[in-house]
Amino acid sequence: MRSVIIPAKEMGVHEECGIVGVQSTKKKPLAREVYFALFALQHRGQESAGIAVSYDGNKVAYYKNMGLVSEVFSEEELALLPDTKAAIGHVRYSTTGSSNVINAQPVVFYGRYGRMALAHNGNIVNSTAIRDEMIKHGHIFQSSTDSEVIAALINEYSTESVEQGIHEACKRFVGAFALVILTGDKIIAVRDKYGLKPLVMGEKDGDVLFASESCALDAIDARVIRDVNPGEIITVESGGKLTSSRYADPSMKPCIFEYVYLARSDSTIDDVSVYDSRYECGRMLAELYKIDADIVSGVPDSAVVAARGYAEASGLPYVDALSKNRYIGRTFIQPEQSQRESSVKIKLNAFRSNIKGKRLILIDDSIVRGTTSKKIISLLRASGATEVHMIVASPVVKFPCYFGVDMETKEQLIGGYRNEDEICKIIGADSLHYIPLELLKKACGGKDYCTGCFNADYAETVESVVKGDKTANE
Repeated sequence: MRSVIIPAKEMGVHEECGIVGVQSTKKKPLAREVYFALFALQHRGQESAGIAVSYDGNKVAYYKNMGLVSEVFSEEELALLPDTKAAIGHVRYSTTGSSNVINAQPVVFYGRYGRMALAHNGNIVNSTAIRDEMIKHGHIFQSSTDSEVIAALINEYSTESVEQGIHEACKRFVGAFALVILTGDKIIAVRDKYGLKPLVMGEKDGDVLFASESCALDAIDARVIRDVNPGEIITVESGGKLTSSRYADPSMKPCIFEYVYLARSDSTIDDVSVYDSRYECGRMLAELYKIDADIVSGVPDSAVVAARGYAEASGLPYVDALSKNRYIGRTFIQPEQSQRESSVKIKLNAFRSNIKGKRLILIDDSIVRGTTSKKIISLLRASGATEVHMIVASPVVKFPCYFGVDMETKEQLIGGYRNEDEICKIIGADSLHYIPLELLKKACGGKDYCTGCFNADYAETVESVVKGDKTANE
């Protein structure tokens, strides 16, 4: 594995996004298919959305804007996108300083092979170095995203074909990426050699589809074929011809946080059911931590499955302790800390009659910054819970993520420099327990995962050198 030195200026734009691509043999309103698939991936990005389609051989029409999928696209916007044989889409969230429409995707550009569009999920940690190098050679950039750097480098190397450019460019990228690329009337899908970011291929009525999660294919009645393999490049042409190649040998080590939090419970990633993984975590936690309590509940939505597993294994009744406002985005991926704190206030409310006078075991999927956990426990106590014992279906998050999850520095993490007892005191729980990492990995199928945020065992060895800062891997 390569050891990568990351200057401080490169520790900015991290993304966890959702991507979709559709290739058909006939012209049809594919923008609508992409629209509904993006709806199913809304949990992966709630700041911006966009769709791009090809038409007339080598032209691209697109629309993207800030907001949820339903806010960005109305009938009027969808009508602007012509019937096509190929379309891609994207939902995005970003970190501070990059939340604006110029950074929304897909990235649309004019290159060696005409108009192209690209949608990206992940984070290229050496993108600033590549951008600086290209600027010195006369390239210009309009956005601050690593996705534009990906597009530019692919075009730079596409002297013989777009696929050749992808092969060469991907060899230079350090980090995580899943891509869908629209060029002419064909779609190209790419997954990084570690499989850090999920990408699944499906089929519907002869059309070939790609999506970040299988739930997006389910939403449009498509059949899952298989996951795109790590290091694989799949090209689907307008006539239906499909070719596969590799830019690198696979070193499978996908992000375990997908199963913990990021993915929807009804998705399957790399042949592992997210639901089954979370349910098994709950069962394991019940065997590990036997707490004298009255009821069990889960923080909606991603911890509910684990809580039901805990309830079944422990014999304690499962109750709904928290009501979630479905129209509020996920607080963990809000770009500003003040936004996260405000969102918690209107996102969750307690079922007072369910918890009043009860000793409650509360299951959550993870504790990252601690903001939400502290406010939830305070809310439950104010609503009548006599005890709140928190059990977490992941280990302590101790280290930054460099590959696309919004955990940039140890200082941002409540577990960066604190032990369980200290965290418990800060969030105000009566007790706090975490699942051991080996049990989490076992629940997720026992594969070799990137667990860098828990123990600094990254898929790719990354050393962050920040003068006067405590962000180096320890």
